[in-house]
Amino acid sequence: MTTAIPSPQSPKEESPVAANTPAQRSETFTWIDPAIALEKLPHLSGLEYFSGLRDGSIDPPPIASLMKFEFINASYGQVEFQCTPGEAHYNPLGMVHGGLACTLLDTVLGCAAHTILDAGIGYTSIDLAVKYLRPITLQQGPLRADASVVKSGPRVIFTEGRLSTTDGKLLATATSALLIFPHQPGTAKAFE
Repeated sequence: MTTAIPSPQSPKEESPVAANTPAQRSETFTWIDPAIALEKLPHLSGLEYFSGLRDGSIDPPPIASLMKFEFINASYGQVEFQCTPGEAHYNPLGMVHGGLACTLLDTVLGCAAHTILDAGIGYTSIDLAVKYLRPITLQQGPLRADASVVKSGPRVIFTEGRLSTTDGKLLATATSALLIFPHQPGTAKAFE
């Protein structure tokens, strides 16, 4: 006896892909050479860097264009970003891939740490834990990610973050530990 497998979508639910659109899609990404911002970075505190992002005197890193991240706000120990996922971010199950959520959370967690750093100090994630609470779909619209510093020590900063819809529905949470070190752009000298 054969059992029919029910369709994953109820009759009321519309497919995120319109039936009358071509199957093949493409997208183009444009960014500014990151070396330009990297030249300025060692001379700016974290808050000065984010002030430059806000006023346009510093261009965002290429990942922002690729992943559609938009810087919203920063204050000492806190940041907020927005992301509008697209169809290209979907996984085979018809929802936004968890890697987008993870990358956005990793970004805000690191940036929250960056806001408390003096000029010439860099950071890198040494731990990242993400808890996914709900699936993410295009119908939810833009996503907001915010993070804050929980504790700062002489070598490690601990941060926590949240990913939500713009109307406040919580989608994921994350925590991170970040190693801080003297910043030397373009080298891995701090890790040798």
